[in-house]
Amino acid sequence: MKLTVVRHTKVDVPKGICYGVTDVPLANSAPDEIERITRELQKEQFDAVFTSPLSRCRLLAEAIRPAQELIIDHRLLELNFGDWEMMPWQQIYELEYGKKWFDNYIYLSCPNGQSYLDMANELKSFIHELQQQKYDHVLIVAHAGIIRVLMSLTHQRSPLEIFDVPVAFGGIFTFNI
Repeated sequence: MKLTVVRHTKVDVPKGICYGVTDVPLANSAPDEIERITRELQKEQFDAVFTSPLSRCRLLAEAIRPAQELIIDHRLLELNFGDWEMMPWQQIYELEYGKKWFDNYIYLSCPNGQSYLDMANELKSFIHELQQQKYDHVLIVAHAGIIRVLMSLTHQRSPLEIFDVPVAFGGIFTFNI
């Protein structure tokens, strides 16, 4: 099965702010970014369209395939940073536990949030259910964290490397599972 995974467009959040599962607004550049992505994917045929429930993904999925039913799945959410949501990354790093988390994000959960393994396990469950269907090509609109975990699950990157991999806003990625 081929997965085409699109990261949402730019958001209206200052650079350096952690915003995982917070439903933040899109940047003013969103219409142009959405138009580009829609144009790039217009000839693709998708058996199903899945999206994160957050508006930054749903709005893009609706624009890419306005006539196709969207399937909203919470397992496509970005990493839940818990108490760190909407905090500056620098401030998080300066915390004693923040330093520990950055050194061991695979196993350590954010305070009242998730670890990499938590998010990976949710995504594995989603992928397992997808594989039970007879889909040839699926569109997923999600977040950088989901794309990075997919890279790890498909052996393109190790879990230790994924948070160093750049995943551009509006980036389009292809995976075969």
